[in-house]
Amino acid sequence: MQEKLNVSLPDADATDTMDLMADEAAKEVTDRKSRAKVLLLKGVIVTALIGMLTGGVVLWDDIMLHMKGFVSTDLGGVFFILANVSGAVGLFSLIWRVVLTLMYKSEAPCSDDELPTITIVVPAYNEGSQVLKTLRSIAASDYPAAKMQLIAVDDGSKDDTWLWMKRASRELGERLDLRRLDRNSGKRRALYEGFMNSTGEILVTIDSDSEIAPDTLRHLITPFVREAQVGSVAGNVRVLNAHRGMIPKMMDVSFTFSFDFIRASQSQVNTVLTTPGALSAYRDSVVRPDLEGWLNQTFCGRPANIGEDRALTNLVLKAGYFVRFARKAVVYTEVPLGYKGLCRMLLRWARSNVRESLVMGRFVFTNFRKGGKLGGRINFLLQVFAMTVGEVLKISAVCTLVAYPLIMGGNFLVGAAMGGTVPALFYLLRHRNSNCLWGFPYCLFWVLTLSWISLYALVTPHRSSWLTRGLTEEHKAVAEQPDPWTVSVAASARTGLR
Repeated sequence: MQEKLNVSLPDADATDTMDLMADEAAKEVTDRKSRAKVLLLKGVIVTALIGMLTGGVVLWDDIMLHMKGFVSTDLGGVFFILANVSGAVGLFSLIWRVVLTLMYKSEAPCSDDELPTITIVVPAYNEGSQVLKTLRSIAASDYPAAKMQLIAVDDGSKDDTWLWMKRASRELGERLDLRRLDRNSGKRRALYEGFMNSTGEILVTIDSDSEIAPDTLRHLITPFVREAQVGSVAGNVRVLNAHRGMIPKMMDVSFTFSFDFIRASQSQVNTVLTTPGALSAYRDSVVRPDLEGWLNQTFCGRPANIGEDRALTNLVLKAGYFVRFARKAVVYTEVPLGYKGLCRMLLRWARSNVRESLVMGRFVFTNFRKGGKLGGRINFLLQVFAMTVGEVLKISAVCTLVAYPLIMGGNFLVGAAMGGTVPALFYLLRHRNSNCLWGFPYCLFWVLTLSWISLYALVTPHRSSWLTRGLTEEHKAVAEQPDPWTVSVAASARTGLR
């Protein structure tokens, strides 16, 4: 009598869950190991701040004496004038933004019946398993499922991104529409693929390395319902991998300042200058007529492959619509862990900022929309000032540092510490925890190692390489392997048949 074999195949969902649980467990272990190190580093930051403050007080008379002699020189006189002009503009900018931010209030979210239909487009390239977490977070949203279309586009990934997207499709079923480009064509082309197949009244873009909260979409879409002239809404970006190193921790302070403070102030004058790729929404009827031009945008005779989010923002503003910020529409996104990756990301942003500032300059002083335009123009001029006079001041500061290293070196250190005060204080007010201290080393880190980026971008805005997401040797090894879910099923089947 032949014995009947019972072959039990593992469920794909269970495999996914085990993988994600393993990831979370590894993350928890890393957190525990780094906790003592983080506390030590925070102690070092506080000690350094106290030391610089004490040194500044003790040596104040000597510093002022040397500064008087320095200012009397030609180079010192030029630097003194530029520094005072920049300081005056900076003070005005701070007061302007503080007043506007204090006026900002989040809107009460809409009910299910009020919410419009939306299409969410998630472009992905060499994202790996993170894309599954991203799609799961979207599917877990409290936004009515019947009003939500979800499209994920693989931009010709060379790793296992497509396999993870197929896992998401098996899990989410008809809720997820998967699309795959034959070759890597850029994020703009991947978004366009999703836009052209959308059915929603509002188009939402979410990066594949980002995760949203359950109520994020509801808060993001509410401004469109409350006011018909709203054409775009920017989400509130936080750092997803802040536990993984100093750079992400510092960037979390920077992001809080950039979004909760700067974009909140810009929102009060209906002119947020950049809607982030990590999370933004656009009224379909506003952007669709110009999508072809947006897709094929060129600059200096070359395709504009970067800054697609800033370009969409300009498109909305030029059409005469408002661009707002939704503080409670929170998205958590991954940032680079290393210096090179951070430089590449910031350089890409800076180059697109230069290009799109030139584009905005062509219409911002025209009668481009009904209603107030002065606030938007002030924000634009502040940005242009930083990109021009700010860079000249930076060059003169380097020259004075070379000529007078002892005088200017100490001033730079104290200035960097003072520069981190506002972001750190704002972070403390918003989040009520000691992570605000990372604002101080970030300011010093920026002065010493990142300040060159905006100047370099100013003279190379025509370069449009993404610079990131290259395929590493580890990715190549993974890409050469078959679908891990299929392998697990086949292996279990062979085991059961032995």
